[in-house]
Amino acid sequence: MPPFLGVILDVDGTLVDSNDAHARAWCDAFAEQGLAVEYTKVRRLIGMGSDQLLPEAADIQRESELGSRLAERRGEVFTQRYLAGVAAFPQTRALVERLRDQGLKLVVASSAKASELEPLLQRAQVADLLPMRTSSGDVEHSKPAPDAVQAALESCHLPATAAVMIGDTPYDIAAATQAGVDVIAFRCGGWGDADLAGAIAIYDDPADLLANYHASPLAVTG
Repeated sequence: MPPFLGVILDVDGTLVDSNDAHARAWCDAFAEQGLAVEYTKVRRLIGMGSDQLLPEAADIQRESELGSRLAERRGEVFTQRYLAGVAAFPQTRALVERLRDQGLKLVVASSAKASELEPLLQRAQVADLLPMRTSSGDVEHSKPAPDAVQAALESCHLPATAAVMIGDTPYDIAAATQAGVDVIAFRCGGWGDADLAGAIAIYDDPADLLANYHASPLAVTG
């Protein structure tokens, strides 16, 4: 395997422990509209953007009046009730610094809205290290569609074979695979190894990858 020149980074569930909070925010927003959607159903869909999650969770189109209202309210609830409790996974900043110091191009590919992405990166303590970002507003379709990964490749001017994505959900793997990009997966987002099939390597979290960096697909040999 040739050395990678760039890394595409997911944020929620990968750099910050926020997947449960996003699921709770969605359930709160649904409940306010009189919709009973089970937490466990929503939790399995976190990692998708609202355009993908709403039809799967409640058979509602994002472009509809109700879908737009739910997506907007979900963002407000997350920011007001849950963002303050979101924390970075151990060694997140140290891992991103290691990637940067290796000279890798770094770009974020998130299903979050741009207005949420900056606060999340601040919570992850890496906002200053990751100026290149793609968010849901930059693409037509969110993960598991490949749009976000393709946009990230374009922003860092790399072919798919020269980049690797770090993510935590099957939707990251599906999006990257469709774009021709390899994936390193983390378990810290709440998914098991069977769910993360297709990744070239799986680690517990940023700290685990950092501790085993010398033997990882990111290691520079020779």
